[in-house]
Order: sequence, then structure tokens, then C-alpha cells
Amino acid sequence: MKKIAALILSATLLVTAFAGCGGSSSKNETSKKKYIIATDAKYAPFEYEKDGKYVGIDIDLLDAISKLEGFQYELKPMDFKGIIPGIQANQLDAAIAGISISDERKKILDFSDGYFQAGLSAVVKKDNDKILTQEDLKGKSFAVKKGTLGSKYAEENKTKLGASVKYFDDSPSMFQEVINGNSDVTFEDYPVIAYKLSLENNSNLRIVGDRLYKDYYGFAVKKGTNKELVDMFNNGLKKLKDSGEYDKILSKYIKK
Repeated sequence: MKKIAALILSATLLVTAFAGCGGSSSKNETSKKKYIIATDAKYAPFEYEKDGKYVGIDIDLLDAISKLEGFQYELKPMDFKGIIPGIQANQLDAAIAGISISDERKKILDFSDGYFQAGLSAVVKKDNDKILTQEDLKGKSFAVKKGTLGSKYAEENKTKLGASVKYFDDSPSMFQEVINGNSDVTFEDYPVIAYKLSLENNSNLRIVGDRLYKDYYGFAVKKGTNKELVDMFNNGLKKLKDSGEYDKILSKYIKK
């Protein structure tokens, strides 16, 4: 009799255990996963290091959205040139790094809704009086950061403009190349260069003409993967915009 009772009890416990396993939701499983999300290490005002911490528009947006949507992440600051290859190699789950949404990148990446309208500007040394408009870019030397919209513009137009192109790993290096007079022009996303010049009263750089491109930044994952993360980003972004928190984050870094 005792053996029969023990068997019944064991069977009951086994059924209960399986029922408990079956009751976990995919949402709970998603919330427990920690995503590795890359960002550019030097791209103010979107991401940059201050007092030993990474701050900026992208960092604040990601932090706020993760709290709203209940997911965890590990931030991985790195050179921009390594971000998309890192996503492709499955070393990174996603990236928020001022990545312009383009048809070419959509072939290998899935993007969130655009979270910021940017645009590309030509930048020259402040005392350069020979480059006043985009027409004056002909025959000039360009300094660009690898893998960016600026490098894409330079590569697509260097033959037509008769220009030479030098490549750099980060924005400060390409800016310094122009300040030193070793290159005539560099290209940077408008909000980045506008922020930089607003902080530097004695800057040796200036913006030339209208924006060359107008584009949106997007949160990116490898094509066909991490759809749940993109969905959470989009949902959180909408909530931030509806609540007014999105505008508050932008106003911390960009003065209108």
C-alpha cells in the first residue's frame, strides 16, 4: 500500500513539474536574455565617454527603452568600422551607433523605425576661403571615417569630382586631418558636427553649404534575427515620443 501511495505521489510531482515548465512564456524568456549591443566609442552627441561613463542621445534612448520594455543589455563601445562586421559574425546582437538607414545596409541588416533625422554635411578648415559651396569640392582631398555615410559619399563622387580620399578610424582623427591642412574636406553627420562646433567657440572648422544627404538613424540587427528586440525598440521609442521623454533626451544634447 505504501509503495502504491509513493508511486501516486511521484507521478503527481512529475506532472506538476512538467506543468510548471510549460507555463513559462516567451516574453519571460526574452526578458531574461541579455543582448550585446554595440555603440560607437567616439560619436558625440550620440555616444561618447564622460567621467568614465558612456553618455549621449543613443545611450539615453537605449537605456530608457530597455527599462520600458524589460530587456537587459551589455553595452559594447567600439570603432564604428567593426560594428556591422561584428553583427554579421554573430558577435553582436544589435547596434545603436548613429547608423544611417540605407537600401544597401538593408540587404544585411534589419532596422528599427528611424529614431533621428540626420543628414550629411561637408566640413572645411575655418579659414579656407576656396571652398564655399558644394561646387568647390572638385579636385579636393577628402578625409573620411571608414564605413560611414561620409565615406560612401566620397567613394561615389570621387571620380566625378576628381577627388582623392584618405580613411580614418574615428571622427577626431579626420577632423584633425583637415585642421592640420593635410586634407581639404571631411564629411560628418550634421547633428554631430553642429554639436561639436556649438561647444567650441574657437573651432577651426566650419560647415559648407546645405546637407548633402538627408537620412534617418536606426537601431540595427543582423537580417532575419532578433525580431523581438527590434519590436521592443520600436514599441519603447513610440512610448518615449508619446510621453515627451524623447524630446527631453534630445534637448539635453542638442540645443535648438
